[in-house]
Amino acid sequence: MSSILIADDHAMVRAGLRRWLEKERSIETIGETASASETLQQLRDGSWDLVVLDINLPDRSGIDILRHIRTGHPETRVLVISAFAEKQYALYALRAGAAGYFAKDQPPEEFLRAVHVVLSGRRYASAALAELLVDALDEPTDQPLHAGLSQREFQILCKLAVGRSVSEIARELCISVKTVSTYRARVLEKMKFNTNADLTTYALKNGLMQ
Repeated sequence: MSSILIADDHAMVRAGLRRWLEKERSIETIGETASASETLQQLRDGSWDLVVLDINLPDRSGIDILRHIRTGHPETRVLVISAFAEKQYALYALRAGAAGYFAKDQPPEEFLRAVHVVLSGRRYASAALAELLVDALDEPTDQPLHAGLSQREFQILCKLAVGRSVSEIARELCISVKTVSTYRARVLEKMKFNTNADLTTYALKNGLMQ
């Protein structure tokens, strides 16, 4: 019997996912959280086999929480869900330790398949994501600029793009202001940008922000 925690800030999404999960007799416990802080508290309070994790939580990014789970709760599997298509975030989520990435525009039956695949100890990839993974092996020349960033650099990019200050990012990631500034400089250099406004414009054009 499995225990699953749904972490999503939209009540209707949580209700819909819960309704489908409740049809599965192999799932004993279903919990819900609406923010990163609530999710972290649930992880401290109990043991969860799977966290269905929205990548876009209001107080911290899902990637931050994913890193925390992989470090502090390695026995807990994570299925990242998002309104963003696979090409925006999937590869970064998988590299950060997610066991799968599920785009919210897919049918509910596919969601249940993803849950069963991840709970079985395997990694879930949709057909679209599988194609992306194959393309990544070929290293196509038309990759977006952010494809050349490391996981941490991409994380910093996304935070800067939504207006987080260097000091705010340092607090959220528990690293020094100097370290964040170094990452920011690397991101700007690699992407050939000059300001945070350039990063915001890029993120908007490439579907990295809602």
